[in-house]
Amino acid sequence: MKIGPLDLGDFPVLLAPLEDITDSAFRVICRRFGAAMVYTEFISSEGLVRDARKSNDKLLFEEQERPLGIQIFGSDPESMKEAAIRATRANPEVIDINFGCPVRKVAMKGAGAALLKDIPKMLRITREVVRSTGIPVTVKTRLGWDESKKNIVEIAEQLQDTGIAAITIHGRTRAQLYSGTADWTLIGEVKNNPRMTIPIIGNGDVTDAATAFRMREKYGVDAVMIGRAAIGNPWIFRDIEIFRKTGAIPDLPTVSDRISVCLDHLHHSVVNKGEYKAVVEMRRHYSGYFRGLPGFKKYRMQLLTMKSEAEIVDLLSQIKNSESLISE
Repeated sequence: MKIGPLDLGDFPVLLAPLEDITDSAFRVICRRFGAAMVYTEFISSEGLVRDARKSNDKLLFEEQERPLGIQIFGSDPESMKEAAIRATRANPEVIDINFGCPVRKVAMKGAGAALLKDIPKMLRITREVVRSTGIPVTVKTRLGWDESKKNIVEIAEQLQDTGIAAITIHGRTRAQLYSGTADWTLIGEVKNNPRMTIPIIGNGDVTDAATAFRMREKYGVDAVMIGRAAIGNPWIFRDIEIFRKTGAIPDLPTVSDRISVCLDHLHHSVVNKGEYKAVVEMRRHYSGYFRGLPGFKKYRMQLLTMKSEAEIVDLLSQIKNSESLISE
């Protein structure tokens, strides 16, 4: 699959942009385990225009994260144009526009999935971004605003006409948020629309290797994007690649593997953000790293209250050196 000149290979698996999750440390881990491309957390166009530190910090990435997409969001065409220019200076492989975020604080400002209610403005923003940069522009969106307005087939055609290089479609409406089951039927209709020539990337409820390939076979998508299922579980990218090559479902990572990667993730985050912020933000990942381990709940509760890297390293090292602790 190609996004402009960028060749991501046959049926690549991408890491979705997730606010407060897909920071540099986690992107490095996911690339290590085989994510074909990763994305920044979404970045406010208004923040970039105002030169806000938080927004500018999100533009930072390491070479080992490439290929990488910077995702921006906003409701004003001029601000989005200026944000795209600033994002281009960071030299990512892709600029991605967020037309899919359903959360209230974004949608109430007319950004993210709110643009699904104003298609002319969505197209205006997209054209401005495409014109402002020389690198590929992609879009991530949803099926529509609600059940009565699932118009992604028409929207995708119009977005393609603005000059975007690929589109990612999440199989829910904005009204669904993240509830219910993702409906890939319309994603398949977009892919099989003879007018569509750009890559179609499917997103929503891809939780394992078998599901990823079932979506490819049933709906014909060029790639899949994984979001929540990757939190604390970077092995999902490795598993999909192994399944693609062998047809076999890989074994679950060992306790030792989970702890080693978790600690590596934590340390990388501490280096990037400082200890306090890294320790607090790492709490979002523990459920994923240690899901399904019998007897781990009491240790997870301890991890959620710890305030230093040293404390966390000490506890997880004890468990790693005596795995019988988690079966007690």
